[in-house]
Amino acid sequence: MKIQKNDTLVYALGGLGEVGKNMYVIEHENELIIIDAGVMFPEENLLGVDYVIPDYTHLIKRQKKIKALIITHGHEDHIGGIPFLLQKVNIPVIYATRFAKALINRKLEERRIRNRAKIIEIDGTSKVNTKHFSIGFFNVIHSIPDALGVLVNSPNGRIVSTGDFKFDLTPVGASSDYQIMSYMGEIGIDLLLSDSTNAEVEGFSKSESDVSRSILDIFRKTEGRIILATFASNVYRVQQIIESAIACNRKIAVFGRSMENVVTIARNLGHINAKDNNFINARELNRLPANEVCIICTGSQGEPMAALSRIANGTHRQISIIPGDTVVFSSSPIPGNAQSVDGVVNQLTRAGANVLTNSPLTSIHTTGHASREEQKLMLQLVKPKYFMPMHGEYRMLVTHKKTAMELGIPEENIFICANGDQLILRDHEVFQADTRVPADDIYVDGKDSSGLSTAVIKDRKILADNGMVSVIVTIDSRYNKIITKPSIVTRGFVFIKENQPLLREAENVVYEALKKRMQQKTTFGELKNTIRGSLEPFLFKHTQRNPLVIPVILNQKAAMRPQVTREK
Repeated sequence: MKIQKNDTLVYALGGLGEVGKNMYVIEHENELIIIDAGVMFPEENLLGVDYVIPDYTHLIKRQKKIKALIITHGHEDHIGGIPFLLQKVNIPVIYATRFAKALINRKLEERRIRNRAKIIEIDGTSKVNTKHFSIGFFNVIHSIPDALGVLVNSPNGRIVSTGDFKFDLTPVGASSDYQIMSYMGEIGIDLLLSDSTNAEVEGFSKSESDVSRSILDIFRKTEGRIILATFASNVYRVQQIIESAIACNRKIAVFGRSMENVVTIARNLGHINAKDNNFINARELNRLPANEVCIICTGSQGEPMAALSRIANGTHRQISIIPGDTVVFSSSPIPGNAQSVDGVVNQLTRAGANVLTNSPLTSIHTTGHASREEQKLMLQLVKPKYFMPMHGEYRMLVTHKKTAMELGIPEENIFICANGDQLILRDHEVFQADTRVPADDIYVDGKDSSGLSTAVIKDRKILADNGMVSVIVTIDSRYNKIITKPSIVTRGFVFIKENQPLLREAENVVYEALKKRMQQKTTFGELKNTIRGSLEPFLFKHTQRNPLVIPVILNQKAAMRPQVTREK
């Protein structure tokens, strides 16, 4: 379907076909609103990459249209991209919940760009109006306080985005706005965008209150020190751990920068009720009896540099495992992390710790995302005419589609989209557009939002797999003459002492190729290509490996003088 002037467009720059970097856009004529601006954390094959963010090119071209950035909650996959976005695009106002606003402010202060964003606090009763859009909100339950869903009234129909949600009848924090969701279903919703993360998980998810009781039971039964690892972003879990520790007269030590930030913000906002004297620092740990200590730390996913991994392998400067310690993993391994977690568990067990992981017997973790029956309940409450599964890998989106079809939504009214695909909302009907917007991944190394090119990633993979070979040769460009034969230096390619004959032969291969090339006029670029062209096939033939070849050509100093004189 071709886009017409009065159409309302809905598309994602991130969050479809992946779990992370959520960013959804609703556009009508000269106005555009953005819902969330997240990052995705890189997989192991993206060497040296700190974050993956959406390509903001499309927003840069349309930044005069941007009216607002709306944040549904404060997790990194929804707010982590804000500092990078603000470097590229002028955002007139950010609407965020109380807890998310505090996290965003901390993030912007660390980057020293606090003055670039005007942040207005919102809650479930807030309203935001622009020329074409009327936006309302409703409370949902997630693993972090102040999570919202979003209702957008556009000239062509109503759009609802659930944000991240679950249904919990006995929540630790505030409850979901069931009445508002039901009311939306009665007035008519044209398009629903709904969280698909746990689409493959049967039944209802466990209540956070059940986890709270299990954690308190562990505190009551444990005699030695308790070390608890969980996601720093799971604020309600951290809150339960601290409350259980206080109830059992244990002092609390917090380790891990992200954990310290979350605890500080949650205490300031009243989500964690604890006094300063409930906490101790690292120096005070050894002065207290073991049964009066609780340590909360990061590292529940086996991250090598996280606090728990360093405690397990004995490299943490302030904590070491004492036989009799109880270590609790109040989390489940994210797919792909199970091996890392198992490694940490084995190290902790060898050191004499009693390790508890989540299982049907322990009930020390529950998800923050809706399982299949909860997804059905959302669909039943909202009763959308059209449906687009979001926030999930492709198979999750497809499973969510099948769930919606079970509830009677016609298959032709369900859209499995990729990042960049555009849906057209036209007079309460939804169609897929025949055009896409740019929605590539941008790889961020450090704080540079310009991103790494795929060539850099490719070079890093070659270095990781095959190492590097540097060829150093000195020439006199005045006479097209090689002064010293090529010398080869390698790192990560072969063991030099055992491969001297191979490297000497490689030097001769390059020398002969250069001599032949320099029989006629040539350039530095051609010489570098000659080095690569002769050396790479030779090395592959003898080692079956393709190292990164770096030519270094040194020109005789005297040969440079005439050139310098001419330039002057």
